[in-house]
Amino acid sequence: MVVELVHIGFGNIVAMNRIIAIASPNSAPTRRAIQEGRNKGLLIDMTNGRRTKAVIFTEGGHVILAALAPETIAGRLQASRGGTLLRPEQSDERDELSG
Repeated sequence: MVVELVHIGFGNIVAMNRIIAIASPNSAPTRRAIQEGRNKGLLIDMTNGRRTKAVIFTEGGHVILAALAPETIAGRLQASRGGTLLRPEQSDERDELSG
């Protein structure tokens, strides 16, 4: 089993094979999940005091706060895999061009 490590800012690295989801912290359910993680002792703050731009949910129930945007983290994962990241509007354009 290969472990893919991705840098999420300020010298912090996450094992991507353990991640379930990466979300924006703006919605009420995500804010509730952050509070529940804090109450259970499962919150990991990797923002170094910066504003939280992404919330990462892991298989083990940990909630990780990151100062990078979800798109940036996903882009770094794709770059490490040698692929390209398509935004939804870009995939529509690509479909129109190919077909």
